Amino acid sequence: MSQFDSAPETDATPTTQRGLWLTEITETLKLSVPIALTQLGQVAMMTTDLMLLGRLGDKVIAAAALAHTVLFAAFVLGMGLVAAVAPLAAQAYGARDPRGVRRAVRVGMWAAVLAGVPLTALQLWGDTILTRLGQSPETAALAGRYLMGLGWSLMPAWVFMALRGFMGAVNKPEPALWITLVAIPANLVLAWALIHGALGMPKLDVLGAGVATTLVNIGMCAAALVVAYTQHPFKKYQILGRFWVFDRVLFARLIAIGLPISGAYLLEYGVFAAAALLMGSIGTTALAAHQIALQVASILFMVPFGIAMAATVRVGHAVGRQDGPAARQAGIAALALGAAFMVIMTSLVALTRDQLPLLFLGTGSAEASATVALTSSLLLVGMCFFVADGLQTVAAGVLRGFNDTRVPLLFAVLSFWGVGFTACWWLGFRANLGAQGVWLGLTAGLIVFAVLLVWRFERLTRGGKVPEM
Repeated sequence: MSQFDSAPETDATPTTQRGLWLTEITETLKLSVPIALTQLGQVAMMTTDLMLLGRLGDKVIAAAALAHTVLFAAFVLGMGLVAAVAPLAAQAYGARDPRGVRRAVRVGMWAAVLAGVPLTALQLWGDTILTRLGQSPETAALAGRYLMGLGWSLMPAWVFMALRGFMGAVNKPEPALWITLVAIPANLVLAWALIHGALGMPKLDVLGAGVATTLVNIGMCAAALVVAYTQHPFKKYQILGRFWVFDRVLFARLIAIGLPISGAYLLEYGVFAAAALLMGSIGTTALAAHQIALQVASILFMVPFGIAMAATVRVGHAVGRQDGPAARQAGIAALALGAAFMVIMTSLVALTRDQLPLLFLGTGSAEASATVALTSSLLLVGMCFFVADGLQTVAAGVLRGFNDTRVPLLFAVLSFWGVGFTACWWLGFRANLGAQGVWLGLTAGLIVFAVLLVWRFERLTRGGKVPEM
């Protein structure tokens, strides 16, 4: 028997229905916990960068925020493409096709390189882009200097994501977590040294923070490649074998799956950016409260995002085996886990809504007190927001396991812009509900998106057959 002929290690087949559900929930948790912790680790790296830059002054923080806006728009385009590695590799793994796993990783890395060249070059024009968008020349110049170092991080970050998707697809996501945990203090020390010229490093101020992030991303990418090529069970796939061969057929499939994922991410990112502009027109207090409440939401979001990535793998394994009932079961288990987590966390946020803003603000001024009060009210309004956000994230991950990304893109257009943005504007300004109205509009868009995605899953899996995509 070949080393690839055995069934996937975690696909046990208990004889009772209860055993089947318990196994599915257990395996989903085993995958999702390290993935979610990896995401939280990456948030931690970004947070330490902002903390270090904040010591250089308010202008630097503002410039860094603008630089991240330019970078993130490009990052999301590539992120959707490499996100398609996970379902393709998981389906091949479920079908006991090691060559298919290798091909999926290879085209994902090709996509990272081909997208990385033009989008990295675009970052080098960041100051010009921001100036033409109406930003002050001084702030744009600072942001451009930051991007001169930060922009080079795109390609290694995408390759790391592709390798992380591969590791998850073969049921071993832990190495990506260990690499990220090492990267957090490394990023902190290197950024501090390059910003201030410590430990024998040159003093590069804001440029140093960008260079540090790029160097750490290169290190993470290199470490993941070493693990993938030297450690069990990854090394048997020989993911760099015949890397120079351009696989046009599978690359086209990856593009067909990945571009709609990028589009959905951009639509979601765009509506939240538009909501921030609406908040800014209401007032500084509204914008500050909005940003704090969204930061709370983004931290909570990492766990359902991890469950979503695990769901992509679990569903993909079942699809690769042509096991329709197992694919449906994996999707339902992931949705239940995501909903349960968000209901519990949302309840905790509601109970602590008056204390959470104090982690971001002092209480010594009337302005800070007003922001605390408004943030508290937004967190209360956001109870349905958080649950719907978690549910739509998991549902989207489930559908990716079926390679179903184009219909969700259409749902994103309708939900985020047809419903969400329209409701934000109408409730915030025409109904005179202000900041709370904007959040009610965002909540409405997320609820519609979540309902449509769950309906799509139910429709695809009805009858217990694997849908043709």
